[in-house]
This record gives sequence, structure tokens and C-alpha cells, in this order.
Amino acid sequence: MPLTAVPSTTAAFSLRHSHTHTYTHSSSLYLHRATPPLRLRALPSATDLSSLDAAPAVAAAATSVAALAAAFSLSDPERRRRQQAEATDGDEKAAVRDYFNSTGFERWRKIYGSSNEVNRVQLDIRVGHAQTVEAALRLLRDAGPLAGTTICDAGCGTGSLSIPLAREGAIVLASDISAAMVTEAQRQAETALSAEPPNSPFQMPKFEVSDLESLNGSFDTVVCLDVLIHYPQEKADDMIAHLASLAKKRLLLSFAPKTLYFDFLKRVGELFPGPSKATRAYLHAERDVEQALRKVGWRIKNRGFISTQFYFAKLVEAVPIGSAA
Repeated sequence: MPLTAVPSTTAAFSLRHSHTHTYTHSSSLYLHRATPPLRLRALPSATDLSSLDAAPAVAAAATSVAALAAAFSLSDPERRRRQQAEATDGDEKAAVRDYFNSTGFERWRKIYGSSNEVNRVQLDIRVGHAQTVEAALRLLRDAGPLAGTTICDAGCGTGSLSIPLAREGAIVLASDISAAMVTEAQRQAETALSAEPPNSPFQMPKFEVSDLESLNGSFDTVVCLDVLIHYPQEKADDMIAHLASLAKKRLLLSFAPKTLYFDFLKRVGELFPGPSKATRAYLHAERDVEQALRKVGWRIKNRGFISTQFYFAKLVEAVPIGSAA
């Protein structure tokens, strides 16, 4: 699940090769942009964020720092996080598994799919996630044809990355902690395969229900998109280390970036939790992710930033230290 309820003004993706200079892919979806300015007027409406009519609170917060501080206090997002943790005895994985096997499955199946039963925030998140997938595909294709490449899609969701990879002939292990998500991804893959011509390079992915740290095998590339947001940094460090141990050549990760700006906007979004926001969301500083990679002998080769109105994600491509790739 990506970061939600974060205001911005334009969709953007930029890719930077570490230690050199910036490469920008320019189109209607991929426009380079610096760190977005703080624009409270772009905050999402309460209607989009929950079923509660909180417009008066938003107006008060917009006109008074004191009122905004009071709203933070009343919303008490940390208290909600503690309650969520207590419901699963503090087990982050259990909380994520339970959510995405129940109400979260239907919510995110609609967001990742083509359903019209989404509000404007959810629709915008759909666009942002699709841009992250496309950016990952671009990075993977840059290394050459995907046919025959072994790829682990860790946290495959409904198959938004696994299916395009399979369509190009990649040999894909698609895994997710949610059995409901894996079942849906397999269903969509079977539907996609049935529509392919007889000479298609489509390779049916292998689907597996597994959390990130229980995955095993060896792959040319491991990809993990929009998953780390569910886990605190110390747990994310362990997951990054394990994913790196499975990859021979490349590791692609996306995460919600932790900066003062995004942390503030996340807190604003938490004023309107909505009935289906049942997992905690964690932002990660890029330096922490980079440090976790270096601890296990990997370095960041490329860095990307994907931004829509309510979705922000950093995308990094890592390779083993000493690799010429």
C-alpha cells in the first residue's frame, strides 16, 4: 500500500544515476520536478478521505497553527497505531496479512484494477502505483530483453508487475503475504495468458503465498514495490537484507520517503483515518535504506521519484558493490 492523502500538484518521475547527473524522462506522466512546495490548499477533502464531514476542522486548521495542533492531538494517530498493534499482539506481519486477506483486499483490488468504484484519492493512487510499475519496468528493460530473466516479484499484489514481466518472457516468482492477493493475481494472469496469441513469449508466473523473509531461491533480479511502507525501519532493514540475499544482479525497491514535508502531510492525512485504513504506515529515509543495502554489500545505482497528487514514492535500483553493472 502506498502513502495516501499527501497533496501535490503534478504527476512526476525522474531517474538519477548515482554519483553522475540527472536523467529525466519527459512526457505527460514523467515530468521532472524538484521537491514539492507546501500547499495546504491542495489538501484532499474529508469526503475523499473518510465518510466523516470534517470540513470545519480542515478550515480551522488551515487558519490557525494552534487549531492544527489541537486537531493532531484529538486525532491521536499514535493511539490508533498502538490499538492496531495490540490487536495482533504487536505482530506487524500478522496485521498486514489479516488486512489484505479481508477488507484491505477488496479496497486495493479496486484501486489496482479498473473499477469505477473509487474516489478521487484512490484513483490518483492507482495512477501513482501504475507509474511506479512502469518506472520499474523501464529500469528492468534497460538491461536488455527480459525473456528468460529470473525475477522475484516480492509483494506482487494483484499482479500489476508480474503479468507485464511474464508477457515479455521473464520467468517470474510472484509472492505475497496475502492469499487473497495471490489468488487474484493468478486469476488475472490466467486471463491475460488466454488472450495471448499462440506464439506469445508469455511465461505463466509461479505464484506463492509468503512473507518477504520466508522467500527462498536465487534470481537475477528481485523487485519489491510499495511494501516497505507497512513496516518500521528495523524490520525493513531485515527484509532488505533478505531480499538482497536472493538477488544475483539487481534489487529494485520502492518506499514512501521520510522527510519533514512528507511526515507533516502524513500526519495531516491521519486526521481522517477512514474506516478501511487498518494498517500502520511507515515512511523511510533514503539514507536509511541506502545504509541497509550497504550493510549487506549492495549500492544504489539508480534513484527515481514518482509523484502524483496523493502518492509519493522513491524507487531505487541496487547492485552488488563492485559490480560493473
